[in-house]
Amino acid sequence: MDPSAVESLPVRHVVPALRAALADRGAAVLAAPPGTGKTTLVPLALAGLALGGPPAAGKVLVLEPRRLAARAAARRMARTLGGRVGGRVGVTVRGESRPGERVEVVTTGVVLRRLQDDPELSGVGTVILDECHERHLDADTALAFLLDVRDTLRPDLRIVAASATADTGPWARLLGGAAGPAPVVETEAALHPVETVWCPPPRPVAPPHGTRVDPAFLAHVAATARRALAERAGDVLCFLPGVGEIARVAGLLGDVAADVLQVHGQAPQAVQDAVLAPASGRRVVLATSVAESSLTVPGVRVVVDSGLAREPRTDHARGLGALATVRASRATADQRAGRAGREAPGAVYRCWTEAEHARLPARPRPEIELADLTGFALQAACWGDPDASGLALPDPPPPAALDAARAALRALGAVGGEGDGGRVTERGRALARVGLHPRLARALLDGAPRVGGRRAAEIVALLSEPPPRSAGDDLTAAWRAVRRPGRPADAHAARWRDEAARLHRALPAGDGGANPADDLAAGTVVALAFPERVARARRGSGYLMASGTGAVLAEGSPLAAASAEWLAVAAADRPAGSASARIRQAVVIGEDVARLAAAPLLATADEVAWRDGDVVARRVERLGAIELGERPLRDPDPGAVRAALLDGVRAEGLGLLTWTPGAVALRERLAFLRAALGDPWPAVDDAALLEHLPDRLAGARRRADLARIDVASLLRGLLPWEQAALLDEYAPERVEVPSGSRIRVDYGQERPVLAVKLQELFGWDAAPRLAGGRVPLVVHLLSPAGRPAAVTADLASFWREGYRAVRAELRGRYPRHPWPEDPATAVPTRRAKRASGRR
Repeated sequence: MDPSAVESLPVRHVVPALRAALADRGAAVLAAPPGTGKTTLVPLALAGLALGGPPAAGKVLVLEPRRLAARAAARRMARTLGGRVGGRVGVTVRGESRPGERVEVVTTGVVLRRLQDDPELSGVGTVILDECHERHLDADTALAFLLDVRDTLRPDLRIVAASATADTGPWARLLGGAAGPAPVVETEAALHPVETVWCPPPRPVAPPHGTRVDPAFLAHVAATARRALAERAGDVLCFLPGVGEIARVAGLLGDVAADVLQVHGQAPQAVQDAVLAPASGRRVVLATSVAESSLTVPGVRVVVDSGLAREPRTDHARGLGALATVRASRATADQRAGRAGREAPGAVYRCWTEAEHARLPARPRPEIELADLTGFALQAACWGDPDASGLALPDPPPPAALDAARAALRALGAVGGEGDGGRVTERGRALARVGLHPRLARALLDGAPRVGGRRAAEIVALLSEPPPRSAGDDLTAAWRAVRRPGRPADAHAARWRDEAARLHRALPAGDGGANPADDLAAGTVVALAFPERVARARRGSGYLMASGTGAVLAEGSPLAAASAEWLAVAAADRPAGSASARIRQAVVIGEDVARLAAAPLLATADEVAWRDGDVVARRVERLGAIELGERPLRDPDPGAVRAALLDGVRAEGLGLLTWTPGAVALRERLAFLRAALGDPWPAVDDAALLEHLPDRLAGARRRADLARIDVASLLRGLLPWEQAALLDEYAPERVEVPSGSRIRVDYGQERPVLAVKLQELFGWDAAPRLAGGRVPLVVHLLSPAGRPAAVTADLASFWREGYRAVRAELRGRYPRHPWPEDPATAVPTRRAKRASGRR
């Protein structure tokens, strides 16, 4: 062992306290900031390979959230011991297994599969959950399973939760259980002072939208990195949200006097090794969040922080998942800044303002709140706790997301129905053993007999290790490109080959005899993985997926040029505020493949509905939301027809009925009495009439039948018999005036109106009151030409006070009509005066 390497790690001072805590309680929380040596030294010390002391019983298992971090940790520990990975220190990640004799570093996904196969973790004495503060879903699940194992099978199993933050309370409570919080062992940070430089963009930039980051902002990040190189000594570590942003900023820094390295989960092994080793010249390391706490990059004196991070987003209703670019939390920003003070005083250049910093969320959201929970739900079901209610999780799964996940598992046949509590099936255990998302595991196992085991493994590997965006949206073309003989080696191709080989080995049978064409093979496997995403072209443009979500191809897509009727969509996302999903990768398929892969979504149903202005009765075959075919129904259910007719009236209004003048007048009379007297006079508004309309729909089958309904009869049928007898008295249709005319009352206005020529009312001192004397009738007095001359509800007052002015205005205009000085005693008439001289 290199003594100088151990002496430089502050965590060495708390190892005795950690050993004592584990001896006393069997569990402890280790709070150790990045750079203190918790990942490198603590596993070696607990295994008896460093700092003296007795070795722990059994192997020390170290859980890392990422493959990159697991490999780096194993290499650092092996070098510290002067050995190689696979000797006393080993690593096991997907596609690589060198277990080691005393310490083994594994990803959380690997340990979950190991726990399902061997819950007792035979040969393991201590488990260290590294970087537990990052709150990855697999890490939270692994901790819950380990606590269950310790409580039921292995009380001797020792568990350490190692966090790079001081927020240790929740972990102490979880690990301690009923006995009270577990001991917390804290390491002082080995940080030197870090100066903060606030450097927001000089001009406003667009906020992140989905995975899009404004190029102007990335140009500002690149300019800030240049500034940092010029103003400070040492290497520069620049945090960016994803691979695309790293590549863009790297292009903008192509001429700087330093090596520009790109670090992310897809980076080649050689780049990873170069980043983690001391360098002779200056470097600019562009990294995702993997470098926040999981990796220590030597030589860094300056951090440039874009302030952005990526979080998963899941649309459970549509079965779509995507990554979203968000503002990093204050805790994340502090961790990133700390990387600048690992070895000497440093500086952090933050690409936002101090005021914005104060408004950032305190900490990142745990993945369990954001992610697709289908894999988690399968793990829980295999563990024997389908609803996860007995698991000691830091945060419970959101109920809606867990329900959606369990529904997906039922559709895959991985778990039983609600009747048996959703217990895992043998098929579910087979899917879990593959070590992939259950959808991809289903595509591998069910696709191999149809397209051949090797081809199924290659396609599923391409789905689990997505090709770069530059590969385009035609997955078949990307598959052909990555397997092309003589293709230059790159990191993606290497990972794809390793994963395809692993998946082929995981198949229970060999290749099988099938060997279909590439499009058919790829389409079958993709459709098996995502049956709700098989999509059919819509009339006009775009596609409709079986889930009911619309989808569109990018402009210039070769798939769009093919004008395919059917697609199997491998990757899609739905931008915020967009009505349709964007198809990122897909394969052209035929209807036969869609029917095969999405067979559980096939259904035939009789439909009777109001469509295009009439009742349509048909038998429809659907694949989820996609309509495959239809034929007319000869004898539809009368109740369904009635409901469709009512839907039509609700949608288009009561104007579908034939409203004769008598029906309109009767409705207005009834509405007046309802407003004036209330119950028991019936309501006759649209909603009320719709309630009673079904009684009149017997025998009706189409729109034309609605026009034959006797609306007046329907209205009269609403009246109780006592009110029917009072209708003409309380709201007469016509009123007889002194001239003998029977004048129609207008009930369509705010108050009932009697419009009549003035001369016909001579001698009439009061119009009748309606609604049993409660409402006065408003009289519109008309000129001989039928034009309004005056309005009154008090005739006697009008004759005394208003008539004189009306008489003076109209007598000259209508000299042939009588205009007596005393209208109260004059004889009413409908006629003009007889012309003088006529016999």
